Amino acid sequence: MRALHRFAFPAFALLMLLLPALPVPDFWITQSNYIGLYALVALGLVLLTGVAGLTSFGQAAFVGVGAYTAAFLAVKLSASPWLALLLGVGLAMAAALVLGAITLRMSGHYLPLATIAWGLALYYTMGNMEFLGKYDGILGIPTLKLAGWDLGTGRGLHVLIWLFALVAALACTHLLDSRPGRAIRSLKSGATMAEAMGISTFQAKLTVFVIAAVLAAISGWLFAFFQRTVSPSPFGINKGIEYLFMAVLGGVGHVWGAFLGAGVVRIIEDKLQVLLPQLIGTSGSFETIVFGVILVVVLKYAPEGLWSFVSRWLPRADRARDWDGAPPLPARDKPAPGEPLLQVQAARKEFGGLVAVNDISFEIRAGDIVGLIGPNGAGKSTTFNLITGVLSLTSGQVLYRGEAIGGLPSRQIARRGISRTFQHVKMIPEMTVLENVALGGYLRGKAGTLRAMLRLDRAEERALFAEAERQLARIGMADRMHELAGNLALGPQRLMEIARALCSDPALLLLDEPAAGLRHKEKQALADVLRQLKAEGMSLLLVEHDMEFVMGLTDRIVVMEFGTHLMEGTPAQVQASDKVRAAYLGTEH
Repeated sequence: MRALHRFAFPAFALLMLLLPALPVPDFWITQSNYIGLYALVALGLVLLTGVAGLTSFGQAAFVGVGAYTAAFLAVKLSASPWLALLLGVGLAMAAALVLGAITLRMSGHYLPLATIAWGLALYYTMGNMEFLGKYDGILGIPTLKLAGWDLGTGRGLHVLIWLFALVAALACTHLLDSRPGRAIRSLKSGATMAEAMGISTFQAKLTVFVIAAVLAAISGWLFAFFQRTVSPSPFGINKGIEYLFMAVLGGVGHVWGAFLGAGVVRIIEDKLQVLLPQLIGTSGSFETIVFGVILVVVLKYAPEGLWSFVSRWLPRADRARDWDGAPPLPARDKPAPGEPLLQVQAARKEFGGLVAVNDISFEIRAGDIVGLIGPNGAGKSTTFNLITGVLSLTSGQVLYRGEAIGGLPSRQIARRGISRTFQHVKMIPEMTVLENVALGGYLRGKAGTLRAMLRLDRAEERALFAEAERQLARIGMADRMHELAGNLALGPQRLMEIARALCSDPALLLLDEPAAGLRHKEKQALADVLRQLKAEGMSLLLVEHDMEFVMGLTDRIVVMEFGTHLMEGTPAQVQASDKVRAAYLGTEH
């Protein structure tokens, strides 16, 4: 099966690059040129919308930036087309950085509306500039020449278009299978988990936004030399919607869905423009109505797009094991046993008039396992979120190894050596268990986007996966590392989340109800793991409702009630406390 995956791309690439040399009619060469151009834009939308979860209707405007740059420099200044490519990509990157900085902090329906707004703004800017020919555009663009060979607008240009498209697809595939790629893939699961792993979600969003803009600009540059004329009409909001339609129809979460969607839309659109007027007896844009119906049907019956049907014939292969003998990742300095590690001093959190955490104070020393217990609604998870930067303090402070960390973003707290799990498991269902755990090692790697795309990060990736497997073996899940995380039951998902937190090499591990959903033997195994971590010098703070689990594991227990500090002591002292009995049972007797 791995051999099938290995040879599928080379076979497809060879076919598309040799297509002009085959006895194929010029009509189909032209269609293939359009498919390659459209696929480049749709590929950016796969990354942006399908992988990162950021819907954009404005990608056609970036195509226009690349096309107009090429046209203006070639016709007005007689400049090199390769200089035009560099400038077009540069302008698209600059525009994406500015627009992304403004709009990517938005969420919900505001982001798609913002992409429509700037898409329209760029479209009307191109149509109203005198030096760009206004709505008549720029005519007479010369054909592209490469080493003295005129590529023309057909078979010669076909090779270049598909070379760009295939290289882009390969680069995107490499990116998604990398440290920065896993960070991008984590965006759809929300910011909380990603930030807790040390990922700057805004930077990840901006990165994928710029990549999508660059791919669109390259498509626009090629489009200009293919059409030999540029006007605003192909870069309007309607075309932006069509590009998004291609990505969704093909399979918005899959790189090769961009090619499938572009091919299906281009071929069917061309056929419908001929057939529908003959069937209906009148001319008009009836293909748009048909495409609307097709999209509704696909969203209903194949929400993952048409590629989901193709992927059944190309089942997922297990990752090739290439990390044996990989050097260990860098480890952080650990505190000395007994050293004051975490100090929560009069921490307070108010939500309007509600006091969720009321001046809580406690301390954790290096090597301790401390439990944080209390009835439902006592404020335990809120206290966790104050420590880890998910929530900001109303007053008081949190010190970690003497440094005030209250109010710092989660990713900066993670850099200091605090890692956590969540009350409700947060993961990336479409990634394997191994990849989810490797995400926890994000801060222990350095490879960036460009290195990942060029496949120059393999040594670091092997080290990350070796560490991820080591942590999975630690919790007894190494035999399930190739399973999709979304296929696991709740108990194994919680264990996987603990392994992910351990992969960051923390000095303090915060576990939010780690035993929830585990069977008795799984709880015993987890307790053994946590005791081993303590023996290795790690400190733990855990919220847990299973009293038997807490009492048999912790050194000290902090009890909360209605957001206040009820008491603190050893497990024996807590069990003997009338105040604790009253908090849980409503009576002191």
